Order: sequence, then C-alpha cells, then structure tokens
Amino acid sequence: MITIKNNIIPFKGFTAITLWPFVFVRKDREQDYTHTVENHEAIHGEQQKEMLIVLFYAWYLIEWLIKWVYYRNSLTAYKNISFEREAYSNQNDIVYLDIRKHYTWTKYIINN
Repeated sequence: MITIKNNIIPFKGFTAITLWPFVFVRKDREQDYTHTVENHEAIHGEQQKEMLIVLFYAWYLIEWLIKWVYYRNSLTAYKNISFEREAYSNQNDIVYLDIRKHYTWTKYIINN
C-alpha cells in the first residue's frame, strides 16, 4: 500500500486510515505510526480488497450505525465494528496476514 503523510486525513485525534490502496497518516501523529499501527492498517487493506472496497465502506457504516444505536457512544461503536475488532485483536501478530483466512472479520460480528 502507498503511505501518504498529510495534515488533513484522517481526522484529528487519529493516526492513520486505510483507503485502499492508500494509507493516510497524520503528520502530527507520525511518531505514533508504529509497526503495530501499520499492521492494523494492512489488515484493513485486506478486508477492503476482499469486500471489493465499496462494500467494505457500506458494511462499515451500517455496522457502526447499528452499534452506535446499541451502545449510545460513537467510540464504543467504532471499537466494536467487526473490522476493527479483527484488526485490534491481531495487530501485534506480524505473521497474521500470512495466515489470515478470507472474511475472518465475520467471526467478530457478534460480540463475545
């Protein structure tokens, strides 16, 4: 993926966002873009490719809305999106993408 450092994307307070095939990193958070965050964003890249990119964003938004209604908190909703749960659960595993099966994020849809 192509890394672009800038001061606009993602929103202030976030370090990086993957909009396949790009990873946008905030310049003011550049020091926070660690190997762990890079791996987290790479997991999102794989999720986006397998969901044909547009479907990823549609599912992401719908799931966030459902979880926002359920939790009544935008950050809690974000952290409980299945794509985020997979990425956070495996961001420290440097070989995860080598062994990851397609659509693994689906096992994170229902909260455990």
